[in-house]
Amino acid sequence: LLSPESSFLPVLQKDPSTALVIAVTTRAIFNLEEEHKLYLEKGKEEYTRYQQANQDKPLPPGTAFAFIQAVQYVNKKILESNPAERDLFDILVLSNNSPDSGVRIINSAKHYGLEISKFCFVSDKDSTQYLKSHGVKLFLSADRTDVCNALRRGVSAALVFQQEVQAPSTPLRVVFDGDAVLFSNETDQIFQQQGLEGAVQYERAMEAIPIGEGPLKAFAMHLGKMRKKFGQEKSAIRTYLVTARSGRDMGIRAIKTLREWGLPIDEAFFMDGAPKGPILAQIQPHIFFDDGLHNIQGAQDVGVPSAWVP
Repeated sequence: LLSPESSFLPVLQKDPSTALVIAVTTRAIFNLEEEHKLYLEKGKEEYTRYQQANQDKPLPPGTAFAFIQAVQYVNKKILESNPAERDLFDILVLSNNSPDSGVRIINSAKHYGLEISKFCFVSDKDSTQYLKSHGVKLFLSADRTDVCNALRRGVSAALVFQQEVQAPSTPLRVVFDGDAVLFSNETDQIFQQQGLEGAVQYERAMEAIPIGEGPLKAFAMHLGKMRKKFGQEKSAIRTYLVTARSGRDMGIRAIKTLREWGLPIDEAFFMDGAPKGPILAQIQPHIFFDDGLHNIQGAQDVGVPSAWVP
């Protein structure tokens, strides 16, 4: 963790027109499970009283905490090489807390030295209505309804499950699943209708045509743009594709699609349906995006921070 002394350092203001804006909810970045249980059982007023009484007690880190720390590391490395750089990560906390109960959230971010200056405390049930106005490129939440609403609004979004996670070392490592995450689910649909042989035949026939865009493609492209600021050897960002696709039968189209998009991927693993947990344990990503709950569970079993794209 960053030292508490860093909480007194000013936060560099980012240009929202060029920054990669990531919005996280309080339950994604901090572990608020006990407080959330209190809210559900005793109501908003009791929850607010509890948060006010504990406003100087830092919240423990949540699932997305290490990811946000690694993002902060990338900003540091970019500015070391070019102090005038404007393509930076910008973190926004979007919360359904009231401003009164939000003091503890702000104090917790300051305690850990997190480079966050934008906090939005929204009482509306659908806080995702504010995502587009902030130029958000990725939204992480512990509430499924929020995630679905964000995806409907055209914002890359994923659901994080609270779990105990290790704090992986730098650089920032992000792992994407392929179909229905980075790519569209067109091949998945063929698989459901015609089985594996039908999906293989479809992929061979479509090999020269890029796969459609998936819900996280826009975020991945912006991340790839930042990745290109570094060389291959000592990059502050590493990106991975870990897909259930067979490399022999379905790998070529995936690789050609990434090439067509101009999206740099450092490593790709075509698992041919094998469990992803062991390879994820080796990569130790700061976040893993997948549309399959069984893959999310496999990642959680090995302590990998995971985000489900419904």
